[in-house]
Amino acid sequence: MPEKGEVGNGVRYERIGHWDAARLNQVQTADAPRFFGIAPAYSPARIGVTLYRITYPSVIPEQGNRPTVASGLLAIPDGGASRLPLLSYQHGTVYGKEEVPSFPDQSPETQLALAQFGGQGYVVIGADYFGMGAASGPQGYLVKASHQQATFDMLVAARAVLAAMKIETPKLFLGGWSQGGFVTMALLEKLEAAGVPVTAVATASAPLDGFMVMNGFLQFPRKIDAGWVNSLFILTAFSFEAYYGLPGLAHSLLTEEAYETGRAAYENRPFDPAKIPTDLHKLIRPDYFDAQFFARSAYGRILKDLTAYRWVIRTPVRNYYGEADEVITPGLGRLAMTWQSAMGAGNGQVEAISAGPTTHRGTYAASIMAWKAWFDAK
Repeated sequence: MPEKGEVGNGVRYERIGHWDAARLNQVQTADAPRFFGIAPAYSPARIGVTLYRITYPSVIPEQGNRPTVASGLLAIPDGGASRLPLLSYQHGTVYGKEEVPSFPDQSPETQLALAQFGGQGYVVIGADYFGMGAASGPQGYLVKASHQQATFDMLVAARAVLAAMKIETPKLFLGGWSQGGFVTMALLEKLEAAGVPVTAVATASAPLDGFMVMNGFLQFPRKIDAGWVNSLFILTAFSFEAYYGLPGLAHSLLTEEAYETGRAAYENRPFDPAKIPTDLHKLIRPDYFDAQFFARSAYGRILKDLTAYRWVIRTPVRNYYGEADEVITPGLGRLAMTWQSAMGAGNGQVEAISAGPTTHRGTYAASIMAWKAWFDAK
């Protein structure tokens, strides 16, 4: 295969590097423990991976299917096998435009997925989402239909490149952490609706109900809530404004002292993080702490539809959650299982599993080994 090329329909690929087994094992033994704060005994990587950045055409559903171009990562394990399992990994919340899968040097979570899966024979792909990576335009943060479109089209594009390389991927697995856990379940919803077979799905610390998440921070805050949840309000406010065409939405939510710095953060312009209040009462306008006002607001109405568990799920799913997660409560971690099991005699396809007393980062680092063991058995 050439270093770069096009496989039709505007899908382009470019080789961006090769990580050998030694580098992948360094991720597992040194880099990931430093970033995630725990050091599980990961299974060593056996082989290296060749990394490609893919760019592909897509559309933005919230804007009348306006055409756009998105990017993502394709990692192919060494060995020359023609039939391999495929993991589509959906990344979590990031603040830098290039802290995404197709810039793996800047994405610790992607590095861990590559080490744990790519280094043991899985093809790994990961969409950067709209506005991120090599794409232009604003970030589409927790904009559900756009997340579904970006990841669905990334899968189609990656399989087109793989077909050109004469590699088949009969088994498709989905995985994601944090925001990526939500995106993973949203992608599953779209794939099931389209009749695309998925073998199994695993998430870690997934915020599967946006309205529940944000109400928790405003109405029922916990002592362990992370100081950086302020960024969730900022990113969603500006992203909803941009993608749903609601001028002034962010200004209606954020206080005057937070608005300009928040906008700079969203637009990836230089800003002073110290100027973004961690006290939500200084970040959010007072009216939004009234639960009824919040529910009636344009912002709240969008959040009400921001769910990724409210359909009859046919694929085996495991949602991992942490008992000490400073963002996702155990109740939220069990939400999809609870909802599915409440239907009639109960839908047993979704299982919620505790990762133990893990933090938000630690839940992903601790559970990814369990994802791998479960996927291997499928």
